[in-house]
Amino acid sequence: QLVESGGGLAQPGESLRLSCAASGDLFKFYEMNWYRQIEGNERDLVAKITPGRDTRYAEFARARFTISRDNTKNIVYLQMNNLKPEDTAVYYCNAYRGANDDVWGQGTQVTVSS
Repeated sequence: QLVESGGGLAQPGESLRLSCAASGDLFKFYEMNWYRQIEGNERDLVAKITPGRDTRYAEFARARFTISRDNTKNIVYLQMNNLKPEDTAVYYCNAYRGANDDVWGQGTQVTVSS
């Protein structure tokens, strides 16, 4: 089970940190991903971090977002800086270890508006 938190309302230029807490003992073996879904659009990958802590970012996130994980707490974070109105979306946490082991959180709303 994955539970996201940290979403909310931010003004342009502000920062938010999303957290995703995972249950179970196998967290460290999962690739952890953050996706987002802008209203009316498909769900897009924002960032991923492998069990070995390799990271990959969508182009829009590369300079402003940072994904990290704490395997001792079973939490993955998404630090989002210099937020823009176009970052407004529902952000989803995903744990992936193959097609048959693909878990999603319920999502957390991020709204960037002045």
